[in-house]
Amino acid sequence: MAISKLIHGLVFIALLSFDVGVAHPGYEHPGFGFGWGSNGPSIGRTFSSGLFPQFYQFSCPQADEIVMTVLEKTIARNPRMAASLLRLHFHDCFVQGCDASILLDDSATIRSEKNAGPNKNSIKGFEVIDEIKAKLEQVCPQVVSCADILALAARGSTMLSGGPSWELPLGRRDSRSASLNGANTNIPAPNSTIQNLLTMFQRKGLNQEDLVSLSGGHTIGVARCTTFKQRLYNQNGNNQPDSTLERSYYYGLRSICPPTGGDNNISPLDLASPARFDNTYFKLILWGKGLLTSDQVLLTGNVGKTTELVKAYAEDESVFFEQFAKSMVNMGNIQPLTGINGEIRKNCHVIN
Repeated sequence: MAISKLIHGLVFIALLSFDVGVAHPGYEHPGFGFGWGSNGPSIGRTFSSGLFPQFYQFSCPQADEIVMTVLEKTIARNPRMAASLLRLHFHDCFVQGCDASILLDDSATIRSEKNAGPNKNSIKGFEVIDEIKAKLEQVCPQVVSCADILALAARGSTMLSGGPSWELPLGRRDSRSASLNGANTNIPAPNSTIQNLLTMFQRKGLNQEDLVSLSGGHTIGVARCTTFKQRLYNQNGNNQPDSTLERSYYYGLRSICPPTGGDNNISPLDLASPARFDNTYFKLILWGKGLLTSDQVLLTGNVGKTTELVKAYAEDESVFFEQFAKSMVNMGNIQPLTGINGEIRKNCHVIN
């Protein structure tokens, strides 16, 4: 084990020494990395932020296999869990960066992000992360971070739902703090305007392609009535529905979400193929059947090139898949803790 850790450390130092240039969140530049990514050999390539795909090559080479084994069993039993795990990674990265702060429970020093408005009673998948962590701790104790488990679970969930894979930079470490306020202010709301969405993504170093393609993660999963009810009954404070909603879709949603009560009733974000990762989400938006305001404004917001991107992804699924993979890497590179920063938690719910 000692030799393994020494070799791993030397590889880490060697790769970092070749990772030159100005790192920008999500920016990849040529380096002298080596090894195998999820899609075969990757020659001469490292990633920004001090992360690289071969991080566990020596210290825990079976890490991804362990993650995938748990995910295959879980998603076969409950296909909706794939969307929950993808969302968990997103909600983690937008608060303090991709540092597993979302997994921390309340304690004497921590106010948990789980109690924030965007997360309370809606964020799921903690038990799956716990199962993965427990299995990794048996094989590679205190080696694989909870933050990397979230990133691996998001990629695996996408793949198992029929979506793309990508070479995933690893080496994130876990935070020793959480930010309830950050979770309340940094995660885009379902009723966001297009300008609000663009601003929030830009603050994280993400661009319009990232916004539209990552929104495409809504091709799987469901949303509660409370997140879209205002579109049905009072979109602009005039007690009228959102005029951009297609009429038959509107009446169907009304049957699920009555004017009073039913806030926790659910509707699929993609009513055509809710468990399959595809580009139907964008086709539905073109037909006025985006569920959330934040979905539909990608088309109707008339800002930048989001409208053109929606049309491009609706027309060609491979274009969407390629950009989604790139954007997931970009998102996963938001302010990671690396090197001596943070820690590797033994239990994802509490600091060591």
